[in-house]
Amino acid sequence: MPPTETHGETHAIVAWLGGREVLAVFGQGYDTPCGPGVTHISWSMAKSMTQALVGFMVLDGLVDIDAPAAVPEWVHDARREITLRHLLEMRSGLDWIEVYEEGAESHVVEMLFGAGREDHAAYAASRPLAHAPGTSWLYSSGTTNIISRVLGDVLGGDDIVERRRRMESYIRARLFDPLGMTSASAKFDPAGNFVGSSYVYATAADFARFGRMYVEPAGMLPRAWVDLARTSVATDPETGNGYAHHWWTWPALPGALVATGFEGQYTVVLPDEDLVLVRLGKSPSELRENVVGDLIKVVQELRG
Repeated sequence: MPPTETHGETHAIVAWLGGREVLAVFGQGYDTPCGPGVTHISWSMAKSMTQALVGFMVLDGLVDIDAPAAVPEWVHDARREITLRHLLEMRSGLDWIEVYEEGAESHVVEMLFGAGREDHAAYAASRPLAHAPGTSWLYSSGTTNIISRVLGDVLGGDDIVERRRRMESYIRARLFDPLGMTSASAKFDPAGNFVGSSYVYATAADFARFGRMYVEPAGMLPRAWVDLARTSVATDPETGNGYAHHWWTWPALPGALVATGFEGQYTVVLPDEDLVLVRLGKSPSELRENVVGDLIKVVQELRG
């Protein structure tokens, strides 16, 4: 395992190539007796699962990503022009501050743990426009939870319990069960909405199973939806990485799509090479380049 002083804690590294596991390394406390069965928080890797759920609802004829998002708070102002595509691209134009430093002003922290903790989507949907929809890119966990609520509204439910049950059943039936993600669980806020920005728990192997869905989309997601996930619409000025539709792209790995999460969670997928690499851990942002650099090296070694 990489040293903690340069990489932080590495809890698991798992790789699948050609449909079989070729690498499985677990950190202390995650190895024995039940390490491979220990579930881990996804943080923002859940956003990429939300992209998959939107794809399923498109296939089912339940949503149109180019139609205005069905958000009641927006029907009487300019926000009514925001589409699901804008939200998937992080180009809604909504004002948002996505920082994680203690003591800093942060809408994401307020949404998850402060004023918005009872209803994440309502908090995010209350933000005003800072730019016209579709004209400016800004990474925002709030936009993902707005998408989650829109999907939940489509499935319906007479009360919070039924609303949650229907969404939970849809996630399991369309995503977890077909992939064999037996450890996976999706978490909901008190309003009954899936916290698609941050809260899926699963083992490293099950995160890899999710990644493989983008290798073998036949019968699940169409190839066009996979390609959408790796078609960049913006470049993050902080990292230089591309952003597509709730997936990242890395210039060092052309053709790949990457789900990333707070403190160093990564699912790297190379659809054309049937390769998936998962890293779970707890690494501060200042060590991110070390972690990413090593993951790219592992991918290159696995490619031979």
